[in-house]
Amino acid sequence: MPAAKDLARESPRSPRERVGRYVIVGRTIDKCRASIAGTLGDYHTNCPLDHLLLDWKEIGWEAFRAEIVAGSTDDEVVRFLDENGIEKSAEEVDAWSECMVAFVPLDSAAMREWFMGACEAMGFDPRTTTLFDYLDADDRATFE
Repeated sequence: MPAAKDLARESPRSPRERVGRYVIVGRTIDKCRASIAGTLGDYHTNCPLDHLLLDWKEIGWEAFRAEIVAGSTDDEVVRFLDENGIEKSAEEVDAWSECMVAFVPLDSAAMREWFMGACEAMGFDPRTTTLFDYLDADDRATFE
């Protein structure tokens, strides 16, 4: 298995970093590997962020985690995503990734209340802050 990050000492990859054509997946891989290695820190797996990708592809968390447990590289995880769940074209993946980069959780009933509180704590306007902006800022604040 590729080395796991110690997420008590460093952040996972930014959700906006693309692995293959997918946003979120690099961060999800980092968190999953850290969870398996016992170095997850205060991060969470099988969470709403992970499910933005997994639910869109209709891939279950356990199937994704099993791919990581098997020792898959980032490229192998991308191949797994491409070959499992709902088939998506490269254009669909690109369009979804762009939507995720611009996603403001006030539009999500499941995330709205949490996001408003999280933004308030960081001094951000939840109407104009994207989820990825918040996560990147939170990571920086955690490890400064």
